[in-house]
Amino acid sequence: MPKLLFIILTLCAGLGIAPVEAGFRTPESLVRNVYAYYGQGSPGLSSGLPHDVETARRFFDPALQADWARSKSFPYDFFVQSTSWTLGAISTAILRKQFDKTYIAVAFNNGARAVTLNFIVVNGPEGWLIADVESPHDSLRMFLAQYRN
Repeated sequence: MPKLLFIILTLCAGLGIAPVEAGFRTPESLVRNVYAYYGQGSPGLSSGLPHDVETARRFFDPALQADWARSKSFPYDFFVQSTSWTLGAISTAILRKQFDKTYIAVAFNNGARAVTLNFIVVNGPEGWLIADVESPHDSLRMFLAQYRN
């Protein structure tokens, strides 16, 4: 009986899933969580994606984390391509899956203006994280490098 109890406890411990501290379980949930910060309502979830260390660790791959957390002053918010926002429905579509990378097309209206972005997300040990975001004219990496403080 003690041997059976030991086996059951070992199996339960081995099957336990540790909570994800950074990253997200799916590429779509990563994108949805980015745009949750651009809603109307609670001040904590309507002022855009914060530029702090915790947010950088949670949303971005290590190559972008420092630039995101360090940069504070921009001419516009890259994720909505504007200084202000009233977002319509956000649609996502997976364009391509390539090993640990997934390319996601995101489209929405910001006021009367159509916005399209391509998220490049990577799957690592901590979950899905943003490696880059491309707009028709720029990429998040280039944008952050240009406005480094």
